[in-house]
Amino acid sequence: MFVAAIHSLPVDAAPALIEAAEVEAACGFPSPSQDYLTSEIDLNEHLMPNRVSTFLIRARGHSMVRAGIYDGDELIVDRSIRADDGHVVVAVVDGEMTVKRLRFTETGGVVLSAENPRHPDIVLEELSELRVWGVVTRSLHRVLRS
Repeated sequence: MFVAAIHSLPVDAAPALIEAAEVEAACGFPSPSQDYLTSEIDLNEHLMPNRVSTFLIRARGHSMVRAGIYDGDELIVDRSIRADDGHVVVAVVDGEMTVKRLRFTETGGVVLSAENPRHPDIVLEELSELRVWGVVTRSLHRVLRS
């Protein structure tokens, strides 16, 4: 999966308030007896708690579909989070930017794992240069395509 575009977010943006129904939506049979109380949440605070270090990245490719990241999705990436084993990261490998799951081996090596069996993992060789650019915190996936 490749990075198609990187956008910084304005730090002083006005709150993006949205009504939030305080109910869980069952993906099975709906319950007719639930009440639908609402409150407001600020999408800026909910999606990007560290605004200064958060960027929006458009992903390209199909190597991360099992992680819920699809071609054209927008990823919220926080550069202030310390990358750990299992995190989905934006990584720069030998000058090329990619999105993969970070894995540490028992021998101290690093593997950038694809989440699609049709795509190979990237096993970092001894002389490879790796820089973790940021940690993916959310994938914004459009359900209704226009």
